[in-house]
Amino acid sequence: MRLIWGVRVETTNDLFLGGKVTALQPAKGYRAGIDAVLLAASVPAKAGETVLELGCGVGVASLCLAARVEGVEITGVELQPEYAALAKKNGLTVVNADLRALPADLRNRQFTHVMMNPPYFDRAAGSAAPDAGRDIAMGGDTPLGDWIDVAIKRLAPKGYFTMILRIERLPEVLSALLGRIGSVVVRPISARVGSAPHLFLLQARHSGRAPFRLTAPLVMHDGTMHDADRENYTAHVREILRNGASFSLAD
Repeated sequence: MRLIWGVRVETTNDLFLGGKVTALQPAKGYRAGIDAVLLAASVPAKAGETVLELGCGVGVASLCLAARVEGVEITGVELQPEYAALAKKNGLTVVNADLRALPADLRNRQFTHVMMNPPYFDRAAGSAAPDAGRDIAMGGDTPLGDWIDVAIKRLAPKGYFTMILRIERLPEVLSALLGRIGSVVVRPISARVGSAPHLFLLQARHSGRAPFRLTAPLVMHDGTMHDADRENYTAHVREILRNGASFSLAD
């Protein structure tokens, strides 16, 4: 139990990347998982570059990226003060702010990379979750177009924008990107070979001119069905989740 913004919050200390990263998370509410690790693995950052994570939560994606790329400078933005406070405890530089009303110092900066794992669901199309923190993280009131608008504005020339989201929201994302950013690559994510994708990773580049690319899916699990009570990630995914390996969306 930790005192966060004057409120006692039950937390867990969770391991990622085979124990290379530890992160405090709320025991209840929104909890980061595999999506954050996949997002971090797909960001092509190098030492000395700058990264902005919008909606960073407790900072798991940023922490995983920092563990893989030594010398990268990461700043997170998080709306919910309890999650922002935990992100700071986890060692992330974080700004507690609405991304639609960023402080002046952030509005005046540009970043080599912007990454985000925005709310999966359109709040207007569904009901709220019982837990307020989870509801904001999974639905929220900020339109997806606003997330994308802020991300593009914060990109430095030739910078990379990377995101992960549910597959049904891909048309909305592509529409918001059209004419504003180029070299768009989409990699669907499927549970198994032959199964319909449930998520996608997308990467685009400021001033990019390469044509749109839709790549083969990233397949999470071996086999066509879950046949035993054991982990059955593919070797590729296991390297990402356990050893912090990177991967290119274009491969």
